[in-house]
Amino acid sequence: MIVGIIGSGGREHAICESLHKSKKISKLYCFPGNAGTSKVATNIILDLNNFEEIKNFVLENRIDLVIVGPEKPLVDGIVDYLEKFNIKVFGPNKVASQLEGSKIFTKNICQKYNIPTANFGIFINEEEAYKFLETSNFPIVIKADNLASGKGVYICENREQSSTAVQEIFGGKFGEAKNVLIEEFLKGEEMSFFIISDGITFQNFGTAQDHKRVLEGDKGKNTGGMGAYSPSRLINKDLENKILDKIINPTLNALSDIGCSYKGFLYAGLMIIKNEPFLIEYNVRMGDPECQTILPMLSNDLFEIFNLCCEKKLNDIEIKLKNKKSLCVVLCSNGYPDTYKKNIEIENIDLIESNNDDFVFHAGTSNISKKIIATGGRVLNFVSLSDNFDEAKKSVYDRINKLNWTGGFYRTDIGYKVVDK
Repeated sequence: MIVGIIGSGGREHAICESLHKSKKISKLYCFPGNAGTSKVATNIILDLNNFEEIKNFVLENRIDLVIVGPEKPLVDGIVDYLEKFNIKVFGPNKVASQLEGSKIFTKNICQKYNIPTANFGIFINEEEAYKFLETSNFPIVIKADNLASGKGVYICENREQSSTAVQEIFGGKFGEAKNVLIEEFLKGEEMSFFIISDGITFQNFGTAQDHKRVLEGDKGKNTGGMGAYSPSRLINKDLENKILDKIINPTLNALSDIGCSYKGFLYAGLMIIKNEPFLIEYNVRMGDPECQTILPMLSNDLFEIFNLCCEKKLNDIEIKLKNKKSLCVVLCSNGYPDTYKKNIEIENIDLIESNNDDFVFHAGTSNISKKIIATGGRVLNFVSLSDNFDEAKKSVYDRINKLNWTGGFYRTDIGYKVVDK
């Protein structure tokens, strides 16, 4: 089988590495990929906004299955477009992808189907939003309605901060915003819950907790993710049943009621308060860096899972994750998430070897003149598996120190809630 993966981040490198182990795959392509994917797949530079270009390459190279990694092509309808040409694609269609593409679409589903979530208001201009904020209690959460790569969320402690957030969102900081969402601040602990669905049935695909803030102690600006660990320390059977009964099943039923089935990964970002789940947001793909954290624990052939999903036969396999602890630390370019330096060589990367429990997944990297160059904000993902989080963390940081890359930085406290001080 010939497989193509769309994307260029750490998530896509982790997917490539997992697929590379499948004996059923004869060739892997990655569009456009990065320096890491180039070791296990053929990188092809394609414009991800040009669906026709992607379609032509897929057909000309007789690719049997396309896997869409990032959210933007999904929200823009790449699955619908490719399926019109009888191309097998793993990922949700355009309507289902609105679960991530429009926070208001999701909030309306929550309201109609009694899915627990924060109380909210929707505002179509700055004046309405400012008026509402005059009588609001703080802290309060303000979100851009559109895709924002995990950064369009503000937790505001006062009116001044909230006014700035509204101004920046309507001012186009995260692209065109026709609406802003203002919601109550839920005080609890966040958790990521994953399922994979074939449109008829679904199976759980692990849990994780990520560190979104750029600074130690979960402080500072939001990022795409500075690290993660899996499984979540919060998960238990009672909570899992509540998540499925109160959040996942009602959401899939809501889509079914509008004639839409869900095929792909679904990632529920949750707030857990006294063992009760509240939906913060959905992502219609694997998280990043959660994907890099969870996939190394997969015991199954990932290609087989994807293929069965596309054939609506997911029940033919039982997904199994190793009984291990996984911890991931993200190395970023200096300056991230603001303006950061690019085209910095990553020396010593060849000294860092991967094995069955230790991995390095590339994100913002390129292979230029036989050198590995940092070209993005989030650059490398170091992941280690172990029987406990203490050993996993020690292994990750030992390997990062071995790299000794001066062009970037990382948080030293990833997993601090599950690791002995």
